[in-house]
Amino acid sequence: MSIPQTRQRTLEQQRAASAWQCVEAVKRTDFASEYGQLAREVASLVQMHGLGQTLAFLMSKRPKKPEEVNAHLQLARDLSRWVSQQLLGTARDDLRDWIVQTATVAEYRRATLEALAFLTWLKRFAEAELVKE
Repeated sequence: MSIPQTRQRTLEQQRAASAWQCVEAVKRTDFASEYGQLAREVASLVQMHGLGQTLAFLMSKRPKKPEEVNAHLQLARDLSRWVSQQLLGTARDDLRDWIVQTATVAEYRRATLEALAFLTWLKRFAEAELVKE
């Protein structure tokens, strides 16, 4: 009997890997610096106002044309995708509907904690790779 060569990654490693992918994808955009600045601030918005209101704020700043993407929309999508994948088992671009229609208080609390844990990594990588002082 042989031991498999693959090993299961910890949740913290998965958060880090996902945040890294988000930052790497944004590096090639014209809004990389703005995304980096938002990534530094968004965790405090979640703590002060809640996950739902923070996502609503980010989505309110998206471009008017549906085919365009800016830093606010990309960050809202990245955050929604991570949290929905962890809680619902499938990635969603927009978590607001689930928050207001379906989530229980306990699920919303868990979603907020997961968002904050993910944003810790996103902030670290964004500071290192995107933010130019």
